[in-house]
Amino acid sequence: MVLRDSVTWTSMIMGYALHGHAHDAVILFEKMVIDGVKPNSVAYVAILTACSHGGLIEEGWKHFKSMSQKYGIAPGIEHYAAIADLFGRAGRLLDAYEFVSNMHIKPTGSVWSALLSACRVHKNVELAEKVSHEITKVDPKNMGPYVLLSNMYSIAGRWKDASKLRTNMKKKGMRKTPACSWVEVKNKVHAFVSGDKSHPQYNQIETELKNISERLKVEGYVPETSEALHDVDEEQKHDLFFAHSERIAIAFAIINTPAGTSIRVTKNLRVCVDCHTATKLISKIMRREIVVRDNNRYHHFKGGDCSCGDYW
Repeated sequence: MVLRDSVTWTSMIMGYALHGHAHDAVILFEKMVIDGVKPNSVAYVAILTACSHGGLIEEGWKHFKSMSQKYGIAPGIEHYAAIADLFGRAGRLLDAYEFVSNMHIKPTGSVWSALLSACRVHKNVELAEKVSHEITKVDPKNMGPYVLLSNMYSIAGRWKDASKLRTNMKKKGMRKTPACSWVEVKNKVHAFVSGDKSHPQYNQIETELKNISERLKVEGYVPETSEALHDVDEEQKHDLFFAHSERIAIAFAIINTPAGTSIRVTKNLRVCVDCHTATKLISKIMRREIVVRDNNRYHHFKGGDCSCGDYW
Protein backbone atom coordinates (compact mmCIF):
# COMPACT_ATOMS: atom_id res chain seq x y z
CA MET A 1 0.00 0.00 0.00
CA VAL A 2 1.18 3.52 -0.79
CA LEU A 3 -0.66 5.02 2.18
CA ARG A 4 -0.19 2.93 5.31
CA ASP A 5 -2.34 4.39 8.06
CA SER A 6 -4.96 2.98 10.42
CA VAL A 7 -7.76 3.69 7.93
CA THR A 8 -6.26 1.73 5.04
CA TRP A 9 -5.12 -1.16 7.26
CA THR A 10 -8.50 -1.39 8.97
CA SER A 11 -10.40 -1.24 5.67
CA MET A 12 -8.44 -4.19 4.33
CA ILE A 13 -8.82 -6.19 7.55
CA MET A 14 -12.58 -5.63 7.57
CA GLY A 15 -12.77 -6.54 3.90
CA TYR A 16 -11.11 -9.87 4.60
CA ALA A 17 -13.38 -10.37 7.62
CA LEU A 18 -16.64 -9.80 5.76
CA HIS A 19 -15.62 -12.00 2.84
CA GLY A 20 -14.71 -15.00 5.00
CA HIS A 21 -10.90 -14.73 4.99
CA ALA A 22 -10.32 -14.73 8.74
CA HIS A 23 -6.75 -16.01 8.73
CA ASP A 24 -5.70 -13.39 6.17
CA ALA A 25 -7.30 -10.72 8.36
CA VAL A 26 -5.32 -11.92 11.39
CA ILE A 27 -2.06 -11.88 9.43
CA LEU A 28 -2.81 -8.37 8.16
CA PHE A 29 -3.58 -7.15 11.68
CA GLU A 30 -0.22 -8.47 12.87
CA LYS A 31 1.55 -6.79 9.94
CA MET A 32 -0.16 -3.51 10.82
CA VAL A 33 1.18 -3.65 14.38
CA ILE A 34 4.67 -4.58 13.14
CA ASP A 35 4.46 -1.64 10.73
CA GLY A 36 4.12 0.62 13.75
CA VAL A 37 0.45 1.49 13.33
CA LYS A 38 -1.37 1.43 16.65
CA PRO A 39 -4.75 -0.34 16.36
CA ASN A 40 -7.73 1.77 17.35
CA SER A 41 -11.27 0.86 18.36
CA VAL A 42 -12.41 0.42 14.75
CA ALA A 43 -9.47 -1.85 13.95
CA TYR A 44 -10.49 -4.06 16.84
CA VAL A 45 -14.03 -4.27 15.53
CA ALA A 46 -12.54 -5.52 12.25
CA ILE A 47 -10.25 -8.15 13.76
CA LEU A 48 -12.89 -9.39 16.20
CA THR A 49 -15.37 -9.67 13.32
CA ALA A 50 -12.81 -11.72 11.41
CA CYS A 51 -12.22 -14.03 14.37
CA SER A 52 -15.95 -14.37 14.90
CA HIS A 53 -16.73 -15.25 11.28
CA GLY A 54 -13.75 -17.60 11.13
CA GLY A 55 -14.40 -19.39 14.41
CA LEU A 56 -11.03 -18.34 15.84
CA ILE A 57 -12.02 -18.41 19.52
CA GLU A 58 -8.62 -18.20 21.20
CA GLU A 59 -7.38 -15.59 18.73
CA GLY A 60 -10.50 -13.49 19.18
CA TRP A 61 -10.42 -13.64 22.97
CA LYS A 62 -6.72 -12.71 22.94
CA HIS A 63 -7.44 -9.59 20.90
CA PHE A 64 -10.42 -8.67 23.04
CA LYS A 65 -8.28 -8.76 26.19
CA SER A 66 -5.39 -6.89 24.55
CA MET A 67 -7.66 -3.95 23.71
CA SER A 68 -7.72 -2.71 27.28
CA GLN A 69 -4.65 -4.41 28.72
CA LYS A 70 -2.19 -3.40 25.99
CA TYR A 71 -3.73 -0.34 24.33
CA GLY A 72 -6.09 1.05 26.96
CA ILE A 73 -9.11 0.85 24.65
CA ALA A 74 -12.40 0.31 26.48
CA PRO A 75 -14.56 -2.28 24.68
CA GLY A 76 -17.71 -0.88 23.10
CA ILE A 77 -20.98 -2.47 22.07
CA GLU A 78 -19.63 -3.69 18.70
CA HIS A 79 -16.70 -5.43 20.41
CA TYR A 80 -18.99 -7.15 22.90
CA ALA A 81 -21.32 -8.20 20.09
CA ALA A 82 -18.42 -9.75 18.18
CA ILE A 83 -17.35 -11.81 21.20
CA ALA A 84 -20.93 -12.92 21.87
CA ASP A 85 -21.08 -13.99 18.23
CA LEU A 86 -17.69 -15.71 18.55
CA PHE A 87 -18.82 -17.88 21.47
CA GLY A 88 -22.19 -18.48 19.87
CA ARG A 89 -20.78 -19.68 16.57
CA ALA A 90 -18.65 -22.20 18.47
CA GLY A 91 -21.74 -23.58 20.18
CA ARG A 92 -20.74 -22.19 23.56
CA LEU A 93 -24.15 -20.64 24.06
CA LEU A 94 -24.13 -20.60 27.85
CA ASP A 95 -20.69 -18.94 27.85
CA ALA A 96 -22.04 -16.36 25.43
CA TYR A 97 -25.13 -15.77 27.56
CA GLU A 98 -23.04 -15.35 30.71
CA PHE A 99 -20.64 -13.03 28.87
CA VAL A 100 -23.45 -10.76 27.68
CA SER A 101 -25.23 -10.84 31.04
CA ASN A 102 -22.06 -9.67 32.81
CA MET A 103 -21.01 -6.93 30.41
CA HIS A 104 -19.65 -3.74 31.95
CA ILE A 105 -22.11 -1.74 29.86
CA LYS A 106 -25.80 -2.38 29.26
CA PRO A 107 -26.28 -4.82 26.36
CA THR A 108 -28.14 -3.46 23.36
CA GLY A 109 -30.41 -5.34 21.03
CA SER A 110 -27.53 -5.90 18.59
CA VAL A 111 -25.49 -7.75 21.23
CA TRP A 112 -28.39 -9.98 22.22
CA SER A 113 -29.22 -10.51 18.53
CA ALA A 114 -25.76 -11.97 17.93
CA LEU A 115 -26.54 -14.59 20.56
CA LEU A 116 -30.04 -15.15 19.20
CA SER A 117 -28.60 -16.00 15.78
CA ALA A 118 -26.37 -18.58 17.44
CA CYS A 119 -29.39 -20.07 19.19
CA ARG A 120 -31.00 -20.50 15.77
CA VAL A 121 -27.97 -22.26 14.32
CA HIS A 122 -27.65 -24.61 17.29
CA LYS A 123 -31.43 -25.06 17.63
CA ASN A 124 -31.59 -24.02 21.28
CA VAL A 125 -35.19 -22.82 21.50
CA GLU A 126 -35.23 -22.50 25.29
CA LEU A 127 -32.32 -20.06 25.36
CA ALA A 128 -33.68 -18.28 22.28
CA GLU A 129 -36.86 -17.50 24.20
CA LYS A 130 -34.85 -15.92 27.02
CA VAL A 131 -32.69 -13.92 24.63
CA SER A 132 -35.70 -12.74 22.60
CA HIS A 133 -37.27 -11.47 25.81
CA GLU A 134 -34.10 -9.50 26.58
CA ILE A 135 -34.12 -7.94 23.10
CA THR A 136 -37.75 -6.85 23.36
CA LYS A 137 -36.97 -5.16 26.69
CA VAL A 138 -34.22 -2.95 25.24
CA ASP A 139 -35.62 -2.65 21.72
CA PRO A 140 -39.41 -3.21 21.82
CA LYS A 141 -39.97 -2.14 18.20
CA ASN A 142 -37.45 -4.63 16.82
CA MET A 143 -39.40 -7.36 15.06
CA GLY A 144 -36.26 -9.40 14.30
CA PRO A 145 -36.44 -11.60 17.42
CA TYR A 146 -40.12 -12.32 16.81
CA VAL A 147 -39.45 -13.49 13.26
CA LEU A 148 -36.40 -15.56 14.17
CA LEU A 149 -38.10 -17.19 17.16
CA SER A 150 -41.14 -17.92 15.01
CA ASN A 151 -38.83 -19.59 12.49
CA MET A 152 -37.31 -21.69 15.26
CA TYR A 153 -40.74 -22.78 16.46
CA SER A 154 -41.57 -23.80 12.89
CA ILE A 155 -38.35 -25.80 12.57
CA ALA A 156 -39.20 -27.59 15.82
CA GLY A 157 -42.70 -28.33 14.54
CA ARG A 158 -44.24 -26.07 17.16
CA TRP A 159 -46.74 -24.57 14.76
CA LYS A 160 -49.13 -23.34 17.46
CA ASP A 161 -46.35 -21.38 19.16
CA ALA A 162 -45.25 -19.93 15.82
CA SER A 163 -48.82 -18.94 14.97
CA LYS A 164 -49.37 -17.40 18.42
CA LEU A 165 -46.19 -15.35 18.10
CA ARG A 166 -47.16 -14.04 14.68
CA THR A 167 -50.62 -13.18 15.96
CA ASN A 168 -49.01 -11.13 18.73
CA MET A 169 -46.89 -9.37 16.11
CA LYS A 170 -50.01 -8.38 14.19
CA LYS A 171 -51.70 -7.12 17.36
CA LYS A 172 -48.69 -4.89 18.00
CA GLY A 173 -48.86 -3.55 14.46
CA MET A 174 -45.65 -5.28 13.42
CA ARG A 175 -45.29 -6.41 9.82
CA LYS A 176 -42.47 -8.50 8.44
CA THR A 177 -40.27 -6.68 5.96
CA PRO A 178 -40.82 -8.20 2.48
CA ALA A 179 -37.76 -10.06 1.23
CA CYS A 180 -36.23 -8.31 -1.77
CA SER A 181 -33.18 -9.07 -3.89
CA TRP A 182 -31.37 -6.92 -6.44
CA VAL A 183 -29.15 -7.98 -9.31
CA GLU A 184 -27.42 -5.85 -11.93
CA VAL A 185 -27.51 -7.05 -15.53
CA LYS A 186 -26.29 -4.95 -18.48
CA ASN A 187 -25.89 -1.84 -16.31
CA LYS A 188 -29.48 -2.02 -15.08
CA VAL A 189 -30.54 -3.02 -11.57
CA HIS A 190 -33.49 -5.42 -11.35
CA ALA A 191 -35.42 -5.91 -8.10
CA PHE A 192 -37.31 -9.05 -7.17
CA VAL A 193 -39.68 -9.59 -4.25
CA SER A 194 -40.39 -13.10 -2.99
CA GLY A 195 -43.42 -14.57 -4.75
CA ASP A 196 -43.70 -11.66 -7.18
CA LYS A 197 -44.49 -12.66 -10.77
CA SER A 198 -44.77 -9.18 -12.28
CA HIS A 199 -41.39 -9.05 -14.03
CA PRO A 200 -41.71 -8.95 -17.87
CA GLN A 201 -39.47 -12.01 -18.16
CA TYR A 202 -41.14 -14.01 -15.42
CA ASN A 203 -42.22 -16.85 -17.74
CA GLN A 204 -38.58 -17.36 -18.75
CA ILE A 205 -37.48 -17.04 -15.13
CA GLU A 206 -40.02 -19.66 -14.04
CA THR A 207 -38.83 -22.04 -16.78
CA GLU A 208 -35.24 -21.57 -15.63
CA LEU A 209 -36.22 -22.16 -11.99
CA LYS A 210 -37.84 -25.46 -12.99
CA ASN A 211 -34.71 -26.39 -14.96
CA ILE A 212 -32.54 -25.58 -11.95
CA SER A 213 -34.84 -27.60 -9.70
CA GLU A 214 -34.50 -30.69 -11.88
CA ARG A 215 -30.72 -30.37 -12.08
CA LEU A 216 -30.51 -29.93 -8.31
CA LYS A 217 -32.43 -33.18 -7.83
CA VAL A 218 -29.87 -34.99 -9.99
CA GLU A 219 -27.17 -33.63 -7.67
CA GLY A 220 -28.98 -35.19 -4.73
CA TYR A 221 -30.46 -31.97 -3.42
CA VAL A 222 -33.16 -32.45 -0.81
CA PRO A 223 -35.00 -29.26 0.22
CA GLU A 224 -34.51 -28.17 3.83
CA THR A 225 -38.18 -27.41 4.45
CA SER A 226 -38.03 -27.12 8.23
CA GLU A 227 -37.70 -23.32 7.98
CA ALA A 228 -40.87 -22.97 5.94
CA LEU A 229 -43.25 -20.75 7.85
CA HIS A 230 -46.44 -22.44 6.70
CA ASP A 231 -48.03 -25.58 8.08
CA VAL A 232 -48.38 -27.12 4.63
CA ASP A 233 -47.23 -30.31 2.90
CA GLU A 234 -43.63 -30.81 1.76
CA GLU A 235 -44.31 -30.22 -1.94
CA GLN A 236 -45.90 -26.85 -1.21
CA LYS A 237 -42.98 -25.91 1.04
CA HIS A 238 -40.58 -26.74 -1.81
CA ASP A 239 -42.53 -24.46 -4.15
CA LEU A 240 -42.48 -21.67 -1.57
CA PHE A 241 -38.70 -21.80 -1.35
CA PHE A 242 -38.31 -21.52 -5.12
CA ALA A 243 -40.28 -18.28 -4.92
CA HIS A 244 -37.63 -16.72 -2.67
CA SER A 245 -36.30 -13.46 -4.07
CA GLU A 246 -32.62 -14.44 -4.35
CA ARG A 247 -33.45 -17.56 -6.39
CA ILE A 248 -35.57 -15.50 -8.77
CA ALA A 249 -32.72 -12.99 -9.10
CA ILE A 250 -30.17 -15.75 -9.74
CA ALA A 251 -32.38 -17.41 -12.37
CA PHE A 252 -32.88 -14.04 -14.08
CA ALA A 253 -29.12 -13.44 -14.15
CA ILE A 254 -28.44 -16.90 -15.57
CA ILE A 255 -30.74 -16.39 -18.56
CA ASN A 256 -29.48 -12.86 -19.24
CA THR A 257 -25.70 -13.23 -18.94
CA PRO A 258 -23.12 -15.33 -20.81
CA ALA A 259 -22.18 -18.73 -19.38
CA GLY A 260 -19.48 -18.47 -16.75
CA THR A 261 -20.27 -14.87 -15.83
CA SER A 262 -20.19 -14.09 -12.12
CA ILE A 263 -23.51 -13.20 -10.52
CA ARG A 264 -23.82 -10.64 -7.71
CA VAL A 265 -27.01 -10.39 -5.71
CA THR A 266 -27.91 -8.13 -2.78
CA LYS A 267 -30.66 -9.16 -0.37
CA ASN A 268 -32.25 -7.08 2.38
CA LEU A 269 -32.80 -10.05 4.72
CA ARG A 270 -30.81 -13.05 5.89
CA VAL A 271 -30.49 -15.94 3.41
CA CYS A 272 -32.46 -18.96 4.62
CA VAL A 273 -30.82 -22.37 5.11
CA ASP A 274 -32.43 -23.96 2.06
CA CYS A 275 -31.55 -21.11 -0.30
CA HIS A 276 -27.98 -21.22 1.00
CA THR A 277 -27.74 -24.96 0.30
CA ALA A 278 -29.36 -24.60 -3.11
CA THR A 279 -27.14 -21.68 -4.14
CA LYS A 280 -24.02 -23.68 -3.31
CA LEU A 281 -25.17 -26.40 -5.68
CA ILE A 282 -26.29 -23.91 -8.34
CA SER A 283 -22.78 -22.43 -8.36
CA LYS A 284 -21.48 -25.94 -9.04
CA ILE A 285 -23.89 -27.14 -11.73
CA MET A 286 -23.94 -23.79 -13.54
CA ARG A 287 -20.20 -23.24 -13.11
CA ARG A 288 -20.81 -19.74 -11.88
CA GLU A 289 -19.39 -17.74 -9.03
CA ILE A 290 -22.35 -16.30 -7.16
CA VAL A 291 -21.87 -13.55 -4.60
CA VAL A 292 -24.79 -12.82 -2.30
CA ARG A 293 -24.71 -9.93 0.15
CA ASP A 294 -27.45 -10.46 2.73
CA ASN A 295 -28.09 -8.32 5.82
CA ASN A 296 -25.34 -10.10 7.74
CA ARG A 297 -22.38 -10.76 5.46
CA TYR A 298 -21.06 -11.63 2.01
CA HIS A 299 -21.47 -15.18 0.72
CA HIS A 300 -19.11 -16.27 -2.06
CA PHE A 301 -20.52 -19.41 -3.66
CA LYS A 302 -18.18 -21.28 -5.96
CA GLY A 303 -17.92 -24.93 -6.98
CA GLY A 304 -20.47 -26.02 -4.41
CA ASP A 305 -18.94 -24.26 -1.42
CA CYS A 306 -19.51 -20.97 0.41
CA SER A 307 -16.95 -18.67 1.97
CA CYS A 308 -18.98 -18.48 5.19
CA GLY A 309 -18.35 -22.14 5.96
CA ASP A 310 -22.11 -22.61 6.38
CA TYR A 311 -22.31 -20.31 9.40
CA TRP A 312 -23.98 -16.94 9.01
